[in-house]
Amino acid sequence: MCGGASIVERPFHVRHHCPACRALFKREEGFFVGAIAINLVTTEAVILLVYLASLPFVETHFQMLLNVMLVLALVFPIVFYHHSWSLWLGFDHVVETLPVYEGTD
Repeated sequence: MCGGASIVERPFHVRHHCPACRALFKREEGFFVGAIAINLVTTEAVILLVYLASLPFVETHFQMLLNVMLVLALVFPIVFYHHSWSLWLGFDHVVETLPVYEGTD
């Protein structure tokens, strides 16, 4: 995780490895589950915070609040996708250094 290149190759497609330092971003099957968990927990936290922050202001328009939270629950994970991968790779780097890709490009 040198910061020399983006982890994103194109939208919703994380690179296999870093072209600058050759750190391996995608490893064995199931490695992405951590990124999914981060995305899920963050989405739930954002929805909960929006709900709790809006309770004093939404007395009679509770259905509108539910609609806003539904849209947020559908849109936020998509927007946060690459960030969850970055957080997961950063966490993995802290716990165990990312391995170096040994193959040819």
